[in-house]
Amino acid sequence: MPDAPDVSRLRTMYQQAGLSRADLPPDPLDLWRRWLSDAERAELPEANAMVVTTVDPDGRPSIRTVLCKGADERGFVFFTNYESRKGRAIAAHPTIALLFPWHALARQVIVGGPVERVPRAESAAYFASRPRGAQLSAAASEQSRPVTDRAALEARVRELAERYDGEEVRCPPHWGGFVVRPETIEFWQGRNDRLHDRLRYLVSADGWRIERLCP
Repeated sequence: MPDAPDVSRLRTMYQQAGLSRADLPPDPLDLWRRWLSDAERAELPEANAMVVTTVDPDGRPSIRTVLCKGADERGFVFFTNYESRKGRAIAAHPTIALLFPWHALARQVIVGGPVERVPRAESAAYFASRPRGAQLSAAASEQSRPVTDRAALEARVRELAERYDGEEVRCPPHWGGFVVRPETIEFWQGRNDRLHDRLRYLVSADGWRIERLCP
């Protein structure tokens, strides 16, 4: 067998511009939007991808990547199957963490806070905007549950396609959105010699408070 790679030797020198307290707007969402725009201009794949971390009902951590589909004064929005592993985890422990990993820019944003379902009308409106194939897949999939094989899954989709032939595919009751209401948002900017910039917003009664963290 070939020798295993020595991952301890893998290093990247970060040479991006720094992040100072003076760079930060009062609202962290403004900086997040600026960084998202930078990621889009850099043509990073899936610039709106974010890692979602939950705690399962049995207390075990769980992690996956989803797409952020909205960001406003409420927080960050994503859509999923409410009966999936993440949906069941959120029902048991409605506080999660998000990570936007923009590695090519030596940046990441970490969000933490409570999570709740968006209004049903909002879920239905977004579902209606999705491609029909994605609608059928969402309706057919018992997300996170075992399935015999791919053929069985594809058969479910074909069955639904025939059932809804010529009709609108309505948003299933088990599918919809969550909004994460941030209590903390940390902006991480890579710097040389691992002396990275980490500035964190914390929600308070008077608005957002900002602190610098050691790297």
